[in-house]
Amino acid sequence: MPREVELSDEQWRERLTPEQFQVLRKSATEPAWSGELLHVDSDGVFRCAGCEAELFSTDNKFESGSGWPSFDRAVKDGTIEQHTDRSLGMARTEIVCARCGGHLGHVFNDGPTETGERFCVNSLSLSFSPEGDKT
Repeated sequence: MPREVELSDEQWRERLTPEQFQVLRKSATEPAWSGELLHVDSDGVFRCAGCEAELFSTDNKFESGSGWPSFDRAVKDGTIEQHTDRSLGMARTEIVCARCGGHLGHVFNDGPTETGERFCVNSLSLSFSPEGDKT
């Protein structure tokens, strides 16, 4: 199914840093504890670093101890798609941006809130817009 934002690898490479390209377009994972958005002290919205779609809110962010930003839900239904990921010899649930298909991370059923979910997301796949910033 076509996505709202579809670019060639060359166009993605022009838009993203090499590290972001590897995560968003090639499903790489940044090292644990290395992400700039692991700890965010202000209120706001986390967007897809590839297409700027709103994905998560600081209202739903929590410290999971995993080394990656963690959220208990997306900002709204339909912004994230889930797919079975059978890499690494196991079945996990991959999460991608519904707008551009960029790899975000994985979702697990061990979250501490009523959703029971932990969206474990690469900082490199996100940008952060502080509350009040309409960018």
